[in-house]
Amino acid sequence: MRLALLCPAFASFISSPSLPMTGSSARCLPLLLAVLHFISSLGNADAHNHSTKTYIVQMAKSEMPTSFSHHLNWYASLVQSSANSGENEATKRIIYSYEHAFHGFAVLLSEAEAEHLEAYAGVVNILPETAYNLHTTRSPEFLGIESETTNSDLPTAVAEHDVIVGVLDTGIWPESPSFGDRGMSPVPRRWKGVCETGRGFTLSNCNRKIVGARIFYRGYEAATGAIDEKAEYKSPRDQDGHGTHTAATVVGVPVAGANLLGYARGTARGMAPRARIAAYKVCWSGGCFSSDILAAVDQAVADGVDVLSISLGGGISSYYRDSLSVAAFGAMEQGVFVACSAGNGGPDPISLTNVSPWIATVGASTMDRDFPATVRLGNGVNLTGVSLYKGLRNLSQQRQYSLVYMGANLTNPDPRSLCLEGTLDPRFVSGKIVICDRGVSPRVEKGQVVKQAGGVGMILANTAANGEELVADSHLLPAVAVGGTAGTAIKRYININPHATATLTFEGTKVGIRPSPVVAAFSSRGPNFLTLEILKPDMVAPGVNILAAWSGDASPSGLAVDLRRVGFNILSGTSMSCPHVGGIAALLKARHPNWSPAAIKSALMTTAYVHDNTLQPLRDAATTAQSTPYDHGAGHIHPLKALDPGLVYDISPNDYFEFLCTQKLTPIQLKVFTKTSNRSCKHSLASAGDLNYPAISAVIPDTNTSTLLQLHRTVTNVGRANSTYHVKISPPRGAEVVVEPTVLRFSRQNQKLSYTVSFRTKATQSTPEFGALTWHDGTHSVRSPVAITWLPPS
Repeated sequence: MRLALLCPAFASFISSPSLPMTGSSARCLPLLLAVLHFISSLGNADAHNHSTKTYIVQMAKSEMPTSFSHHLNWYASLVQSSANSGENEATKRIIYSYEHAFHGFAVLLSEAEAEHLEAYAGVVNILPETAYNLHTTRSPEFLGIESETTNSDLPTAVAEHDVIVGVLDTGIWPESPSFGDRGMSPVPRRWKGVCETGRGFTLSNCNRKIVGARIFYRGYEAATGAIDEKAEYKSPRDQDGHGTHTAATVVGVPVAGANLLGYARGTARGMAPRARIAAYKVCWSGGCFSSDILAAVDQAVADGVDVLSISLGGGISSYYRDSLSVAAFGAMEQGVFVACSAGNGGPDPISLTNVSPWIATVGASTMDRDFPATVRLGNGVNLTGVSLYKGLRNLSQQRQYSLVYMGANLTNPDPRSLCLEGTLDPRFVSGKIVICDRGVSPRVEKGQVVKQAGGVGMILANTAANGEELVADSHLLPAVAVGGTAGTAIKRYININPHATATLTFEGTKVGIRPSPVVAAFSSRGPNFLTLEILKPDMVAPGVNILAAWSGDASPSGLAVDLRRVGFNILSGTSMSCPHVGGIAALLKARHPNWSPAAIKSALMTTAYVHDNTLQPLRDAATTAQSTPYDHGAGHIHPLKALDPGLVYDISPNDYFEFLCTQKLTPIQLKVFTKTSNRSCKHSLASAGDLNYPAISAVIPDTNTSTLLQLHRTVTNVGRANSTYHVKISPPRGAEVVVEPTVLRFSRQNQKLSYTVSFRTKATQSTPEFGALTWHDGTHSVRSPVAITWLPPS
């Protein structure tokens, strides 16, 4: 069991739960609590329906027998045979049919029936339903695209080409001013999408901005039971807020005076304010399910979206068993750019999701705006943190309040130090400021626990897992979040002073924060353990403290007891960074309508920057040390430079398929990505590292001899017809890197030229090493991160 490896006390606790938790057991408590909660939720789900569950069945459509007039009849016949059921029952069991990004259907089967179905001709792959999670302003200005006068080519391009972005999320709040359509032209005739109606959502809620709104719920209902339509909108209307926030980040029109309770006041706008939005609601109060997500991607491709922004993740599995990966492959084949969030599993290594090379995997970083707040200790020490608190329960700056920490020690969190529900005794915390360790439960929920126990304020202290990262929240009582160093200092002050006191002050909004950007501690990290040769994440974008539109039905804290309602909210997560890239991709698609999804991603990656506003290398919020490409990918996006990258690394669908041919997949597994019977491996790539990816990752056998590895790349000139590029190499430690040729001379646009990168080991390193390879022509700098990993011989 992997949990036993991560937490050795886990196994012993499970076998003897009555034993007291001490030592290593106590140190594992946060992990244990999370696991027990997860197990409990699984049990509740199983209780709903133990006989059948949803399976996604991928079919080789070309193998349909001629006796069937339509593939739906074929699918029903197969279900009828495998389930030994009547025709009507078999038809009812099929909840989705996929036709565009994916060929197949979703169906309710028992495990035995699914195994029986797998044996039939034409069945390519059967995947069990998977639960996905949501990965949960100033950013246009921070990215350099705020001015429609100085950079007027950006919105003009979008208006000319009518780019449409599809967002898979929790729906949309159409009344938000971010989705106004004033001045927009009629919906383009090519658009095939519709606005589905339901409770709280009519045809009038769509306009020239919101051009499509659909819901996908059959997989969710099959897993959890019917949606309670009195408690939840079974319509595209967003009750959660997450979908409205991401949609507005992508395409929101400028809204002057936007703010959250007075914080971050200014003009809020999305990355591509003249693009259009299509909302595909796939997430409900109990989660998001793969059959619904797959149906939404399939429909979005049929509707005619140009870009998909998907701030969801469900773990990682082999390419052919990852339904979102397979669907994204189909979307890419149709020319749709797909951006996905990298996940919020950082700073742990190998925590990425959505790692397929045809997906733009987006990590999160900070901006130069913050919301400072101060903890003033009784000993005169001031410690800086952040907060979005705004309420009537302010603490006096003229007095000090008793300070209490309920943890057993300073380093290992326990239920009371984590301020979990029901753990705080009012006799000890009433009238006091309580220190709560971050982790296990939502940050704002900890404040509510303190408030219910009679506390007057909270200091939310980072643990080692979060380092110095500061994420602001809209708390229900005076509360300040502080980094790990400050948190430890406050705990030590309490430890040596039995009468410790403090007060909290809130200082509003501050811009010009240095250094920025910084890689967020929560942003998931590489390497990509599915394929080390594909460096992930691809890039980082603003994902910390992002202001955008919000649902009128949701509180800013997300807590049911919070009765406040706001038009805009501030959120953090790779869910927020993903739509930044989706929006910038819409701008690039507008400027360059003939570019492939790979060309757009290449432009974003090769123009990304790796230095902050102090001109120092990007840093990691978790450690404050220099970040690496496993943290920030190619770097932080630079939209204006991406519009004119000079060169791009293009990749065709056939190239991606050839990459899959290097992944030791069986013919039947490869068939998952063919859709037709006439695509087979040509073995044009010597290894996965030869995929024409904008990042270069070399995997070298660790031997006693000097090992030579050669990788190949081809660049396409999208700049001036006559241009000459010279290479500059920043070699990783331990290897000699040689590029041949060192000069690329182009005589026309869209001309392709190739080069070879040779790696020779000089001194094997025990950890991956990083460098860069950059092509310069005097105007453009086309930069690729370089990683080298030495693997012991198998």
